[in-house]
Amino acid sequence: MADSDSADALARYYERQVVLDLATPYVIIGTLMAEDHRYLIMDDADVHDLRDSATTRELYILDCKRHGIGRNRRRVLVRRSEIVSVSALDEVVE
Repeated sequence: MADSDSADALARYYERQVVLDLATPYVIIGTLMAEDHRYLIMDDADVHDLRDSATTRELYILDCKRHGIGRNRRRVLVRRSEIVSVSALDEVVE
């Protein structure tokens, strides 16, 4: 996928709450605000290390959808190379 194609695909997620599944044991949930060639920029985000809890990635995401995002960052830059998937929080299936 060309860079312009990926930018167009991400544009539909701007200013929406999204879930970033990372290749590491982290999941990031917050509002996607912008991007550049290296980072996605998220506001009001929850950066969650799954090693710090007994829950699974899927259950953690569902809890955030049901009860709201437990924000622990005002803004975070997420390196594109670490991202496995991007999805809108309101499109997560219960």
